[in-house]
Amino acid sequence: MAESLSKSFKRLFKTKRRKEKERIPEDNKKFHRQLSAYDDPSLRRIYEYYKDDLIYILENLNPYPVLVELKSQEVLNTEKYRSMEKDPSSFSHTLLQDIRDRGREAVIGLWKCLYALQKDHPHPNLLAILDEITQTGKGLPDQILLDEIGHSLTLEMKDIQEKHKQYLMEKTETLVEHRPPGTTLEPQRFLINERYVDLIVVSTDQFRERPQNEIIQTGVKHEKCLKETQTRLEHISPNKLFRWNPQSQCVPHVVMVSGVPGIGKTTLMQKFVYDWVTGKHYQRFAFLFFFRFRDLNRLGEVSLEEMILHQYPYLDSQIGDILKDPERLLFIFDGLDESNHQMDFSSSKLSNPKQRSHFGEIVVSLVRQSLLKGCSVLITSRPTRVASVDIGVFKRIAEIMGFLHGDRLTFFNNFFGNEELSEKAFHYVEENDMLYTFCYLPSYCWIICTVLSMCFRSQPITDQLMRSLPKTVTQLFVTFVSNILANHSQNKDGGHTARELLTSIGWMAEHGVMNHMIVFDDRHLESFSVRNDNHVFSSFMMESGQPPDVDYTFLHLTLQEFFAALIHFMNNNPERLQKTLDEAESYKDGRAEIFLRFLCGLSDSSTRSMLKSHVGLLSTQAARHVITWIQKKIPEQRPYKSTEDKRELLNVFYYLYESRNKALVTQCIGSNKVDFSEVPLSPLDCSVLSFILQSCRETEVKLVSCNIPSEGLSKLIPALHNIKSLRLDNNHLTDSSCPHLASGIRNNQTLRTLNLSMNNLEGPHFRDLMEALTTSRIEELVLISNDLTDSSCPHLASGIRNNQTLRTLDLSDNNLEGPHFRDLMEALTTSRIEELQLENNHLTDSSCPHLASGIRNNQTLRTLDLSRNNLEGPQFRDLMEALTTSQIEELRLYNNHLTDSSCPHLASGIRNNQTLRTLDLSMNNLEGPHFRDLMEALTTSRIEKLQISEYHLSEESIRELENVRKLRPEMKIYR
Repeated sequence: MAESLSKSFKRLFKTKRRKEKERIPEDNKKFHRQLSAYDDPSLRRIYEYYKDDLIYILENLNPYPVLVELKSQEVLNTEKYRSMEKDPSSFSHTLLQDIRDRGREAVIGLWKCLYALQKDHPHPNLLAILDEITQTGKGLPDQILLDEIGHSLTLEMKDIQEKHKQYLMEKTETLVEHRPPGTTLEPQRFLINERYVDLIVVSTDQFRERPQNEIIQTGVKHEKCLKETQTRLEHISPNKLFRWNPQSQCVPHVVMVSGVPGIGKTTLMQKFVYDWVTGKHYQRFAFLFFFRFRDLNRLGEVSLEEMILHQYPYLDSQIGDILKDPERLLFIFDGLDESNHQMDFSSSKLSNPKQRSHFGEIVVSLVRQSLLKGCSVLITSRPTRVASVDIGVFKRIAEIMGFLHGDRLTFFNNFFGNEELSEKAFHYVEENDMLYTFCYLPSYCWIICTVLSMCFRSQPITDQLMRSLPKTVTQLFVTFVSNILANHSQNKDGGHTARELLTSIGWMAEHGVMNHMIVFDDRHLESFSVRNDNHVFSSFMMESGQPPDVDYTFLHLTLQEFFAALIHFMNNNPERLQKTLDEAESYKDGRAEIFLRFLCGLSDSSTRSMLKSHVGLLSTQAARHVITWIQKKIPEQRPYKSTEDKRELLNVFYYLYESRNKALVTQCIGSNKVDFSEVPLSPLDCSVLSFILQSCRETEVKLVSCNIPSEGLSKLIPALHNIKSLRLDNNHLTDSSCPHLASGIRNNQTLRTLNLSMNNLEGPHFRDLMEALTTSRIEELVLISNDLTDSSCPHLASGIRNNQTLRTLDLSDNNLEGPHFRDLMEALTTSRIEELQLENNHLTDSSCPHLASGIRNNQTLRTLDLSRNNLEGPQFRDLMEALTTSQIEELRLYNNHLTDSSCPHLASGIRNNQTLRTLDLSMNNLEGPHFRDLMEALTTSRIEKLQISEYHLSEESIRELENVRKLRPEMKIYR
């Protein structure tokens, strides 16, 4: 293998050298001249500036073409790096360090290689870097240096800048992490550099189409989007948000960062400010001003100067001078979705920093650059708010995608501080798709870790405990809330019981969910009679600001949605519940989707029971109301034809999943057909679908063109025992899926039909699937268009030889011609197959003896389809001789290149056969002197249906055919 790769490498190298001698494109020369014009310090500075980008690019490019290019350009000896090709991190770090150590020519050589690779390997980050270098030109080193050391300032301005940085340092150097309730009343504080976990930020505008709940939608698309960061989406480090943007062809002054609630927008901004304060990036900005929209909501009419001084009063003496150089200023506004003002970014009115208006107009004017032209602005927002504003003015739009797998593991390790506990917790969550999917959210990771740490503290970690851990999102939050209430059960807070507090909080939470509100103030607390003077309140809600301007938010938006659902079980009012259900369904933006799932989850008595000792009985009437509502969502015999209908049904399946009500599932779905064709299904969708199907009996399931990944297929396997018919056509399944499929059909007594058409199952694991077939009860197996070759025939043979139930086998549109085709035909003799489809398998005349052997000795085969092959030849006689003793009733030879010379063999076969009733000879060329033999045989045969095209038939042959019709009027002839 290694020798083969070496030869391949040498051939490719020679090809590259030959092409290198040909004309070098002018743009390559121009790029080389630009690099050569930089002096050594500048070249080194550029290389170090892009080092993190280069690491990311090399980790996501195929190392092979990179090494080929480096060798062809004689940059360095590439033999050292061959062993590192399967370790992208080691490869990229080692290569870049070696390039740096070799000096100027090696650095230029690497850049030239990357420039040459961009056409065939257009990684978005590579394109962005090369575009920035070529567009910025000789000014790039100065720009990088400015970001490192900043502008020269007067002594007075330097002093006030240091004071400003010291203030921001105190605000941003520590990261507050809430601890599990019961361990301490005080939040835990960490230095931000010790606790911060990197978030993935990508250049995208996908939030523009987000009809579902934003958290659910992002969770479902998360893995796909993270894969696309390697191929299509530009991965942006926070310190590069204000660098050259190839999409807008400029260095952006106005940037939007989008992200769902709890994904870490504010924490990212805190880290951004901290890194500016400590000189890590963007020293081109002499002053950075950070505002939160929820704080700005309290302001009346103000000027920009007043707005700044309200938060940074120590700048009063220098504010005029500070604002004189707008290009040295960066304004950060966090939480556009929390603003009370609907901002119109299409126009602005303000131009003077002393001019007074509401803060929304000030922000718009800064963004539009009518106020402080040249300043930079960074705004964060939830996707739903971004989708409702005019975003044309933003010259870069980035979205926070959250945690990768490794980042999640790091978070768990940091949280537990104990390798054994974090490993158990993380493994448990990994095995639970519903919980793991939402772990891309840092705040969700915190809630899950909190719950699991509570459970681990309460009793020894045994298999029984692990089995009892929450499995649904509803159970997770019930456990979270019940543990908090248990920790405070001794404190009645002056007679204010937990039930009273949760009732008031619940109504406020519901009001917020229905009105898209996540920030509350004292007026809301008073309106809903919420008391904030007890420990239970502080366990669920966070305060910010100073009296009298204090805001309150739930620990997480999902916790707010949970309380909004719980209130209907604590204070049941059927009319209000129905009104709420109707209202929740009416929202097209999906704002109430998780709320509805919680309602369904709380309809399960065992889930509710965990709260009983803390809040008393919860309404069974409300549970029955919700169950009735679910039942009405699936009327009997409803045709789910459109993709929208199918998505709606899938959503109902999520409700049923949360409810854990298997009897309800059986009642709603029963043995009805389930069809999600054309609806992409994530692994999480497959887990939910599996839960549903396990509660059904003999269901027919159609999942055609659902793009089911191998991981998703494995989730469906436990449900196969309850499925009668399963279609998985066109799902891009590969050989690696065969072990999953094998485990599902092995010893399966229920599955009768399995359709795997239009996949690619050819490979070593195909054997597993065929071995499992021997112990299954499958009656129909469809493997159309699976790229199966002759090498698959022994496995197919083994599968059908030892199976006593298989009646229909469809192998159409494969390529089974070859020496091993004999094995398949030999196995056919002992099988009980009644219908065999071999259409379009590249079979030739040489396959006819094997076909003959198979049908001659088989007593069950009734239908044989050999259409669209090429069976013309001398050995076609063998097949027709075998036909005389077979039990075949239907034979299809459509489009087999048969000619007049085959007619005597066809005549012999059908003349002496007593069972054949249907014969298809269409799209052949049977014209000739022997055509009469075939026609004479038809007059004495027992054939009832003949398909034969008139293509190339002479008038005489047509008369012969008409004569058959006269002599055999009962025979249906289709021309």
